Formats: sequence, C-alpha cells, structure tokens
Amino acid sequence: MIDQIRKYIEEAKGFSTNSSAEIEEFRIKFLGKKGILNDLFAHFKTVPNEQKKEFGQVVNELKNLVNDKVNTLKEALEGSSEVTSGIDLTRPGENFEIGSRHPINSVKNRIVEIFSRIGFTLSDGPEIEDDWHNFTALNLPEHHPARDMQDTFFIEKEPDVVLRTHTSSVQIRYMEENKPPMRILSPGRVYRNEAISSRSHMMFHQIEGLYIDKDVSFADLRQTLSYFTEALFGKSKIRLRPSYFPFTEPSAEVDVYWGLETETDYRMTKGTGWLEIMGCGMVDPNVLKNVNIDPEEYTGFAFGMGIERIALLLYQIGDIRMYTENDLRFLEQFKSELF
Repeated sequence: MIDQIRKYIEEAKGFSTNSSAEIEEFRIKFLGKKGILNDLFAHFKTVPNEQKKEFGQVVNELKNLVNDKVNTLKEALEGSSEVTSGIDLTRPGENFEIGSRHPINSVKNRIVEIFSRIGFTLSDGPEIEDDWHNFTALNLPEHHPARDMQDTFFIEKEPDVVLRTHTSSVQIRYMEENKPPMRILSPGRVYRNEAISSRSHMMFHQIEGLYIDKDVSFADLRQTLSYFTEALFGKSKIRLRPSYFPFTEPSAEVDVYWGLETETDYRMTKGTGWLEIMGCGMVDPNVLKNVNIDPEEYTGFAFGMGIERIALLLYQIGDIRMYTENDLRFLEQFKSELF
C-alpha cells in the first residue's frame, strides 16, 4: 500500500495543465469525497501498528502535494487567456441589492444593546413549555383566574405542554439554575390565541428583563426604565400606573411622555401625549420561593414589552400586518439600519 501511495505522489508531482477543467478533475480525483485520499484515510485503521507512522507520513505528503499543486496551477491560470477570453473587462460591474434587517430584529438589537450597557446579559429558553415554567412557578397555580388573561395554545394530547405565552418562563428556568445576583434579558417569540381583530397575530415578539439582588427597590426599577426610554426614544419623562400581573407585586404599566408637537403625536396618544410601552413590577416573593431564592434576603424587579409595539412607535408604522407581508417596498426602507 505504501508503494502505491508513492506512485500517487510521483503522479501528482508530474501533473501539469493549463486547463481549469483538468485541474478540477485532478482535485476531485485526489481530494473529492470519493477520492483517493479519503480511501487512504479510511484504510488507515486496518494498517498494522508498526506501519501506521510511515503510512501516515506518506499520506500527509500526498495530501499536501496535491493541495499545493492545485493552488499553484489555479494561480497560474488567473491571468491566462482561458480565464479572460470572451470577457469584456471594460464593462461596468453589476449592482447587487443589499439586504436589510427586519425592523423587529433591529429594534430587538437596539433594546439589547441599551440594557447591555448596564450589565444585562441574554438568556434563552424553549418555545414549547411545560405548565410549571409557563404558569405555576409564576404564581399562577391551576384554576387561578389570571390564567384567563392569556389565551393559550395547548399541545394536543399533552394538557401540561403549551406554546409559551411569555418569555417569563425563561426567567424561571434561569433562576432555577443560577444564584443571585442576576441581571438578564429574555427576548423571543411568544404565542397567544388572540382573534380580537384583523390586526391581531397569534405569534409576536417579547423582550423581558429581570434583576435580582440584595436591597433592590422600586426606585431602582424606575431609574432603570427612565434610562431606557431616554436611550431608545430620547424621552426620559415616564409615569407608572398601578396595574396587576400575577408574578409581580406591586405591578405597574409604564407610559412615556411622547409629546403633542405634531398631528401624528395627537393621533398616537389620543390627545394625551402619553404612550403605554410596557408592564413592570417587583418580583412577587412567591415566585422567588418557587425557584428556591430566599425572598427575605433578595428582592428584584421585572419588566416586559412587545417588540412589535415598540417598532410601531419608533418607525411610525401604521399597520402591524406589514411586519409579516414580506412587501419589499416596506422592507427596503430599513436598509440604513445599523442594528
């Protein structure tokens, strides 16, 4: 076998051509999936131990020789008449359309970048969830009336398996596997069986944040949200209205003061100047207990927002259905996006 390999080496050394097709045939013969070298490597395990070293050396010599030969011949052809014949090198080049990020991805990336400046890291989890992580651990035990707040898709024949209704389930998984302090963002797709109007979608995108540490207060939450709205919208004036979420207590809806400078502002804010952008609150002690975090020692806050809604506000998009229609006239408007 080694003698045969040496014959291959001599064959490779003597190979020469000025035809790109013949170079490719030579390459495939030795380096292709069904080529000589693949067969030799497969044969290696049957070689007697005392011959393995020599066998390996000559096989590698052949491989390196073939690679060098192919590269050398290709370089020699680059300026040859075969490559350039029939081609008008003075013709202008063709323009290639440059793609762009989808506005939802752009906004998600901007939000992630803003929170990364203050120490938030990303955490991900499955979109098909069990009842514990999607509901029970979040202070929504079975038959809890707040479960009706979210119309859930249940997996057929698996009553305890659902398409996640929020990315809060990611936070539960993270808290189960890690100890405080923690500061995470959880972006992702969520699913709800909503048929409220023609503008509704059964899948949309959320991004939720969680901060757990000692002595975390509601004032820390407000300061964080004020920083975020200033960084994203250029507006730091916010208000927090009392609300209800099963997994936070106290809970609040967050409004940002958009202003009333234009007719669009009046339309968007219904003449109030305020826009609702997210929900938030202090993590309920029961949630901390469910993931074996001592609520007497640690506190924390959580917040969450729909990325589609934030993108609607930032880009003044009039219809949420435009996100999923794949209309190039719409998508091409985002080519200048940096994120």
